[in-house]
Amino acid sequence: MEQKILIAGFGGQGILFSGKFLVYAGMLEGREVTWLPSYGPEMRGGTANCSVIFSESPVGSPIVATPDLLVAMNLPSYDKFEHAVVPDGRVFVDSSLIARAPGRVDVATFHLPATTLAEENGLIGLANMVMLGKLIRETGLCDRETISAAMGKVVPERKRDLFDKNLMAIQIGLEYQE
Repeated sequence: MEQKILIAGFGGQGILFSGKFLVYAGMLEGREVTWLPSYGPEMRGGTANCSVIFSESPVGSPIVATPDLLVAMNLPSYDKFEHAVVPDGRVFVDSSLIARAPGRVDVATFHLPATTLAEENGLIGLANMVMLGKLIRETGLCDRETISAAMGKVVPERKRDLFDKNLMAIQIGLEYQE
């Protein structure tokens, strides 16, 4: 089984970090994984997206043109990538920043006010991890026991103070119900 994931938003929203976290979670669970970052010339405020593939067998190409799962952290990304999601795919939308209704009826869309939830819990800048918590809850993409170990792989030593905050943000997404 293969899951093609596209995470998209503005630079500075932790898009690439989110993908890296998922890849480590997949590796720790023995899956074949790929991670392909893409961003505009501006690191902060420009566009960013990240392709991640989870597979039980070797992955032929890291490019995700038709995702099974889309995480849209801003409206331009939602507008750009919603049409590419496969029928019966799933779309995760940060409804704090995206007010428009889904443009498709053949995909399941999950609305989560990730930016608001992160800010209300003193986790400014961690909406990406709130979104991943919801993604993990709805897809079972990785075991909950894997989350802490994967976080340990992606949070650098110089930012260890963010380790628990990232876990808290994921927990908020895991617990959120529409």
